[in-house]
Amino acid sequence: MTSNVRSARIAVIAGASGLVGGQCLQLLLQSPDYDQVIAFVRRPLENSDAKLRQVIVDFSCLPPLPEFGGADVFSALGTTMKVAGSRDAFRKVDFDAALAFATAAAQGGARQFTVVSSIGADVHSHAFYLKVKGELEEALKLLPFGSLHIFRPSFLAGDRPDARAAERVGIAVAKTLDFAFVGKFKKYSPVEASELAAAMLNAAHLVKAGTHIYEYEQILKLAKS
Repeated sequence: MTSNVRSARIAVIAGASGLVGGQCLQLLLQSPDYDQVIAFVRRPLENSDAKLRQVIVDFSCLPPLPEFGGADVFSALGTTMKVAGSRDAFRKVDFDAALAFATAAAQGGARQFTVVSSIGADVHSHAFYLKVKGELEEALKLLPFGSLHIFRPSFLAGDRPDARAAERVGIAVAKTLDFAFVGKFKKYSPVEASELAAAMLNAAHLVKAGTHIYEYEQILKLAKS
């Protein structure tokens, strides 16, 4: 069942200091559908918006929190293998912290959960990154959310202050060659972080029961809806 009723609500977000999370946070603060936005952060954000409340947390030991009751929850937690430095460190963020956040949200009575995963996420993948993403997706499906929205972008384009030169070149090449991504390869086209964030909010507005997975074409369609 789909509802387009848009009443004022509470939104909760984790990963708001990242590329997608930062875009998502700004849209949440601008949205008339949310009268309060709660950001779970490891360190305070430089944002003094009146709608924003920041909660400093340790994602490795989240306590039961009342903030989740009836809220729409957004997770953009994630890192890269290079930044993490090891497989264990990567898994602690992209699986352990993300699942701990989702579990706390589910136990706290969140209305729905929206998460950034990756194209190719698969528990059986030989690529460690994609395997971890697939394991997270499967774990999230076991939690009692009324609505679960899983977004699987490929390349993420946007203004990354800490972007490495090689990463910037790779994204630029992917965008230039976007015309080559056709048919079954279309899902590997680069997605603007701003479009992904818009799609995440629009998916939450629909309040569609069940589990929903969005890849490139569905992300662009939702972003424009």
